Amino acid sequence: MDSKLLDILVCPLCKGPLLYKKSAQELICKADRLAFPIRDDIPVMLEEEARRLAETEEV
Repeated sequence: MDSKLLDILVCPLCKGPLLYKKSAQELICKADRLAFPIRDDIPVMLEEEARRLAETEEV
């Protein structure tokens, strides 16, 4: 993931910061508890493509 892109990307729902989880290839929004997938180095920033984080899942 390009670090410059990571600096400007925000959650499309709350406009909050995203955490890059390299091992899972996801961008995590802590506020909304959503994980946006990264496919072929392209972040998929669509709510319907995001995965809800489980309550027990650490962020």
